[in-house]
Amino acid sequence: MIYRKLGPTGIEVSALALGCMTYGAPEQGNHPWTLPEEQSRPLIRQAVELGINFFDTANVYSLGSSEEIVGRALKEFARRDEIVVATKVHGRMRPGPNGAGLSRKAIFTEIDNSLRRLGMDHVDLYQIHRWDPSTPIEETMEALHDVVKAGKAVHIGASSMFAWQFAKAQHVAERHGWTQFVTMQNHLNLLYREEEREMLPLCADQGVGILPWSPLARGRLTRAWSEETERTRTDAFGRKLYSQTMDADRAVVERVGEVAAARGVPRAQVALAWLLQKPGVTAPIIGASKPGHLEDAVAALCLTLTAEEMARLEEPYVPHPVAGF
Repeated sequence: MIYRKLGPTGIEVSALALGCMTYGAPEQGNHPWTLPEEQSRPLIRQAVELGINFFDTANVYSLGSSEEIVGRALKEFARRDEIVVATKVHGRMRPGPNGAGLSRKAIFTEIDNSLRRLGMDHVDLYQIHRWDPSTPIEETMEALHDVVKAGKAVHIGASSMFAWQFAKAQHVAERHGWTQFVTMQNHLNLLYREEEREMLPLCADQGVGILPWSPLARGRLTRAWSEETERTRTDAFGRKLYSQTMDADRAVVERVGEVAAARGVPRAQVALAWLLQKPGVTAPIIGASKPGHLEDAVAALCLTLTAEEMARLEEPYVPHPVAGF
């Protein structure tokens, strides 16, 4: 395993983060393809044994059951002082007023709920899952600062927003002497590269770590275009992300297959290797529902693509509508 610094911090994280949206009660929330606890635990254990020490979940994943499953598994399989645990706040957790968003009240409520479900006294990275246009960013940043000062989070991060919004949040925090974001978790893969225009250069300039979500484009980069899985049939959000650029995306998927065949490796390794070689990327957030998914991801760390292969993979890409916000 390769370890890297988490953005500008001194924390060491594996160059792959295990995304834990896959683990949760299928009957809770809107992800019927998730794995229940008895199927999730072996995969979390395998990740630990492979050297992955970075685990990313969210309060909204399966309405909290992901945090519960991950917390119980990590307590058994790993040492708390060696692992880095990240969770998120923003999504709706209950109906009615104050059940979602980034108000001071919501943040204070949800950090305590997340810690209770995880069975931990703090998380290492507390992330805002999206931008909240209905709450002043000053209120959000001060609340996150207070969460850090209370010892409930070590660092804070952001996810999927416009570069101007991220810059504004950082400026507000700096101006008031509040805690700033150290990471950006954004939508980045061979099928969606719009983040290369503004967000990646901003993060590089500011020393912010990049944690790409959906690095394999919901699995589309791991198989032939015509192949389907249960997740592709039931993943409404995934269809929304890639429904408008299917012809261009098919060309990229075919190019991944060609490079993978020439190298004699699975497509997933090629797609991840491309992302791991992008400047500023700290740790792609991989999903794993089978042991082979983790094995392929770790193997990608040893696959170095040539400049010609990188260019060949990128050549078919066309501009995409903004997606993932």
